Order: sequence, then structure tokens, then C-alpha cells
Amino acid sequence: MSNNFPPLSRRTMLKGLGVTMCLPMLEAMQPLAAFALGGPAGKAKPPVRMAVLYMPNGVNPKEWTPAASGSAFDLSPALAPLKNVKSDLLVLTQLMNRQSIEGDGHYVKVAPFLTGTHITKTTGADLRCGGVSMDQIIAQRLGHLTPLPSLELSIEPVTGYVDANVGYTAIYGSHISWNTPTTPVTREINPQLAFDRLFRTQTGSRGVTQRDASVLDSVLEDAKSLQAKVGTADRHKLNEYFDAVRSVETRISFDAARRAGEYAGDPLARIEVERLGGRIRNYYKDPAHLNERSIDHTEQTRLMLDIMVLAFWTDLTRVATFMFGNEVSGKNFSFLPGVNGSHHEISHHQNEAAKLEQYKLINIWHTQQYAYMLEKMRGIKEGDGTLLDNSMVMLASGMRDGNAHSPYNLPILLAGSGGGTIATGRHLVYEEKTPLCNLYHGMLSRMGVPTAQFGDSTGDLAGIADTKFQGLPAKA
Repeated sequence: MSNNFPPLSRRTMLKGLGVTMCLPMLEAMQPLAAFALGGPAGKAKPPVRMAVLYMPNGVNPKEWTPAASGSAFDLSPALAPLKNVKSDLLVLTQLMNRQSIEGDGHYVKVAPFLTGTHITKTTGADLRCGGVSMDQIIAQRLGHLTPLPSLELSIEPVTGYVDANVGYTAIYGSHISWNTPTTPVTREINPQLAFDRLFRTQTGSRGVTQRDASVLDSVLEDAKSLQAKVGTADRHKLNEYFDAVRSVETRISFDAARRAGEYAGDPLARIEVERLGGRIRNYYKDPAHLNERSIDHTEQTRLMLDIMVLAFWTDLTRVATFMFGNEVSGKNFSFLPGVNGSHHEISHHQNEAAKLEQYKLINIWHTQQYAYMLEKMRGIKEGDGTLLDNSMVMLASGMRDGNAHSPYNLPILLAGSGGGTIATGRHLVYEEKTPLCNLYHGMLSRMGVPTAQFGDSTGDLAGIADTKFQGLPAKA
């Protein structure tokens, strides 16, 4: 604790006009936080957070799985972007969601991915997933401890057509979070609105959030007052946090005037840039009017990941999900060098070498974004470790090979040690058809929400906490 400064409550907030900012854990909060958690007067143990990042359309199976198992494995080509966080990572092989076997196509793989149940076939709005998703069980049990019970994000609007090829409504392909067996949780797809949900508390007279002033500018006086009440280490931590918030806020704001200045010599271009600023602000109201190529897909994704990190850092929520896209997503990945076409189309590669290579490049893009988030979290000090140490962050898909729609041997990565309860830095290979729900069963316990059984679980996934457990030998 910072010497000679009074203790602060863990729920100390900065407030301004229409703005409330939660704060990261500070040294000055430790005694009160420890007391509130029933711990010793010395130091509070940070809470465990959980995030699930879902990538649609499966992976190129030959490029995904490492060749060796245990702690001496080398990253596969698709996982190469994770080299800096390899020691924080578990690669889990041969897990499957048994209830996703029956039924054609993608939808029976994605909708029950976090429920471990079987969905009811329908072409209408009478959705039935069969259970509550793992993340929402946590939100329902622990949501009262944080301002937001959970956070659900994506970057694609919900698809509502009927897929005549398989006879399912595509709404199923847009959701992994379910707060009842018949109710999917609404996802936020606009980075500005997601940011506002974290920090802004009031709306203006026109019914829209007031964004004329920066969040940080709105709480400036309160922030200065707080910095005068804490020690050097806490001031440094606050500055890091404010810089992160400012970065996200700046990147979200499309400064049309600044962009127009880049085209000062071309009045027509300047007008077009100003129009584009308005189009981006109205993107989610009428996406058909926006040229998709004008949106930086990687930046949009990273904004959402940064928002999740801010939410965890400030304990605004402890559980979050993010969908990179809807299942059967036709997102055009031609912005990647070497890729020419849509994600779903390329995933149906028919074993053509050119499409398999493009499929791999799309998978690499997903793991690059995952690595981006993990490296951010590992760089945030919290207690005796880092934010990543106190989290579980999963990247996964509901099918293995998009061409075969295979529900077996799902691509599953888990990063973070869950508050020191997971031994990372290994590739663990299990018996074929090991229940994915065994992993969820253990994750629920680590979040403080133990259950007798979840889905088809038979207990916790073996070896997660055991440094000596090396899994089965990987198959050639």
C-alpha cells in the first residue's frame, strides 16, 4: 500500500457530466478490498475473469494442431502469431460438443457452443437452444458484484434469413450467449456504443448519448483530486489506465476534419471524407449504405477487444463474449495479402491447395487478434501478477474443418492461469471425443460458480492444473 495515504474503496469512481469511470485495482484499495472479500488485511486477491472469443467457419485442420504434445511443443503455422504468449497458452486437442453432432450445417455447432445442449430445428423465431450458456450462468450468479453482469460483443449484425440448404433460421448462427433456453443475449456491434456502455451514464435531449466531450475531459477535475490522494505507484497505474482509455476513445472517434485535412488540395475528396464520417457514425443504422472497404476490419475488431480489456481491468464485468463474425459469415477477407474471397466460401475448400492456403491465412488473422488481446492483458500489472494471470481467455470454433462441418476435435485455445489455477504453456491431447463441457465445468468452478454437471460433463478436464500432465502423444 502507498504510505501516508488513506485507503480507497474498490468501487471508487470518477464522475463527470454524464460519465462514470470505474478504476483499476490500486494499492490504496487493497486493505478495504481484502476486508470485503473476507481475506487478510494485507492484500486482496484479484477476481478471476473469463472471455470467450468465437471464430466462425472452422479452421484449416492441417495447419492448426501442433505436431508434438506436452510442454515441448512448437506452435503450428496457424498459431505462430502466439509466440510471445506461448507460455500463457494451452492448446487443447480432441474436445467435442456431443450435442452438436445431430443436424446439418453450421447452426447446430454455434448456437449450443456454450450451452452443451441440442438446438431445436426451426425456420422462425421460435428459437430453442435447450439451456443457458456457460457465460450467462456466471453472469446470473456473479453479475451483482459488478456494474455490468456480462458484456457481449460482435462486429456483424444479426442475420435473420432462413438457410434453405439446411432448414434453420440463421439467427442461430449469430449467438453463443443464451440467458434462457429460448432467449439469446443481444450483442453490441458498434464500438462507440460499447464504449459508451462502459463509461457514459446519461443521454442528451435528442435521445442520443452525449459525446461532445471526451470521457476523460469530463472527469478531469475528479481525476486530479484522486491523483493527489494516492502514492507514486498508483499515480503511474492511473496514468497507464487513462492513456488506454484515451487511445480507445480517440480511435473510435472518426475525426472528419482531421481526415479532410489530409486531402486539403482536393475539395471533392474533402467533401467525401466528411460524408464518410457521417456514414460511419450511422453504419449500424443502415449498413447497406456503407462501402465495406471503407471500414478497417482489423481496427474495428481490436477496438472491441480493447473495450473488453478495459472492462476487465476496471472490474466493470468479469465475463464477456466476442464473436469475430456470425457462423456462415461471408465476410470478404480480401484485405489480407494472398486472400481473395469470403470467409465462408473459402472454408469450403474442397481440399484445393489454393483455398486451403487462404483458409490458413484467415486463421492466422484470427490468432493475431487473439495474441493482440493477450499481450495487452499480460502487460497490465495486477496484484502479484497480471490481468492475464487472473483471467481465462478462450479462442475457439464450433467446428473443426469448415469443409466437412466436423464437430469433432474442435480448435480450442485457452490462455491465462485463472488466478493461478491453470498450468499453461502446453499442448494437451485427450482421448477422442472428450467432452468440451469438461473444460466448461472446470472454468465455472474457477469463476466461483461450481456445478454438479454442465451439459455432458463427466468432471473437470484432466490435467489443466497439473504441471506434470503432458497429455497423449500427438498423432502424425
